[in-house]
Amino acid sequence: MIGKLSGVIAEKSPPQVLIDVQGVGYELDVPMSTFYNLPALGERTSLLTHLSIREDAHVLFGFLTAEERATFRQLIKISGVGPKMALSLLSGLSVAELAQAVSKQEAGRLVKVPGIGKKTAERLLLELKGKLGPDLALPASLANDNQGDILQALVALGYSEKEATAALKLLPPDVGVSEGIKQALKSLSR
Repeated sequence: MIGKLSGVIAEKSPPQVLIDVQGVGYELDVPMSTFYNLPALGERTSLLTHLSIREDAHVLFGFLTAEERATFRQLIKISGVGPKMALSLLSGLSVAELAQAVSKQEAGRLVKVPGIGKKTAERLLLELKGKLGPDLALPASLANDNQGDILQALVALGYSEKEATAALKLLPPDVGVSEGIKQALKSLSR
């Protein structure tokens, strides 16, 4: 099983990436959250992977964070949810947003993702309940847009969602985005 690839980004065409690993090009399908955080063409990157083997194809999926890959694997265990639908879910919602939607049983958030209907959303909420871990859900105080922006900025800078959420808990609830990012980075660098 291929668990991780490190190499140079040879091509980027959403949602696919071609990684050149010492002369061998690996095509990976990635969620948009990973795609937007990849370095430029010709630069080195490292992606965690999941290999899906079907009758007609072997498809490699890539993720920047372990949380994304673990959530992807949890999603594809659900009957009727294939790798493409799981990728679509992770492209439409961050891991933390998905965990929050599941913990609050918010089918409306899942229905907004292309390819997810009402019945599928309800089944996902039922199947995922208690499986994504409470530590992945955004804190209730994150209802404020500034904190959501701060969280996304920290994740884009390479921190895990768990680290970013922990740093957010230390910030005052009314902090601005730029000041919040500065304070969070200070707390994360300790």
